[in-house]
Amino acid sequence: MNSPLPWQGAVSWLWSVVGRVGSECLLCYLRLAVRGHHSVSMSMLGFGVAGQRDGIMMTVTAHDSSFHDLIRPAARLTVHGTGYGYAEGPVWHPVEQYLVFSDIIGSTRHVYVPGEDVQQVRDLTNNANGLTLDRDLNLVICEHGTSTLVRERPEGTREVLASHFEGSELNSPNDVVVRRDGTIYFSDPDYGRTAPGFGPPRDCPLGFRGVYRLSGEGELVLCVERDRYGQPNGLCFSPDESLLYINDSPNALIDVYEVAADGSLSGRRRLVAGIGDGDMTKGIPDGMKCDERGNIWVTGPGGVWVFSPEGTHLGTVHVPEVVGNLHWGGPDWRTLFIPSTTSLYSIPVTVGPHREPFMDVS
Repeated sequence: MNSPLPWQGAVSWLWSVVGRVGSECLLCYLRLAVRGHHSVSMSMLGFGVAGQRDGIMMTVTAHDSSFHDLIRPAARLTVHGTGYGYAEGPVWHPVEQYLVFSDIIGSTRHVYVPGEDVQQVRDLTNNANGLTLDRDLNLVICEHGTSTLVRERPEGTREVLASHFEGSELNSPNDVVVRRDGTIYFSDPDYGRTAPGFGPPRDCPLGFRGVYRLSGEGELVLCVERDRYGQPNGLCFSPDESLLYINDSPNALIDVYEVAADGSLSGRRRLVAGIGDGDMTKGIPDGMKCDERGNIWVTGPGGVWVFSPEGTHLGTVHVPEVVGNLHWGGPDWRTLFIPSTTSLYSIPVTVGPHREPFMDVS
């Protein structure tokens, strides 16, 4: 359990301050609170975030009663660390029982072990973004700075998996998922070349932003039409891997494709549109995961939006910063970790993740 803060009795005064000067002040207090404490729950500060009904601040807003089967109405955020440039790319190590995540702007990698402080474990990460693990528990890394997809083994050796397509450098690999047969899919928007701080500013010689499939034999295949998406970003499979979801950040939408036995995609259909207006400062479709029941959890304005497999907006988890990504973890896979701009948050949930191949390694 989290220990009480010594100044918790001043909550009413803090709330009046936050009401006057807004969320930036709240983040300052979070940074102060984390010093000397392994984690600080938002409820310890005496308030929830963002969602409000009848004057009561809430962390969770349900648009459908089934949302409460996924997360309890009283669930509250905990902040574990803060002060990052842009936190992203979380993945839970099933054996070592820790969360590893990227700071894109800081070009660093961090590890959170429950009950301990977040530790920086790597610098000069080439503005790494998305991370996942393969079945052998090697990290698969999307590097903005080098425009490459890399496999990194536990002892630190690196293998470049993809760097070019049709003779041109990739833009900046962003998000990555691994199918049970070892096939790797990744998105390739140009944020690592064009977004300030996300990588060295460069031209985009490739000329389009795509989604790729990398076979076990190393063959790189473009999965979708070259001009289908403005900035393809988050990817996730359905629980049986028969469907692949792809979101497009500036167009604020999610599409879903059928996945054939050979890994090819077909039958595109629009799952949902209007997840905000594509303004990055408000929150956009970015990181995305599927739970064990087939619901889609995706970043968006104000936090994490949750959709049914049919595209119904079930509810929202409100977060006080722009959210970059999310990932399940914990010994029972019932903690949702949410790296969000400068901070790492978590919240307890009552549903587990779609079981990715690495999750069953023990």
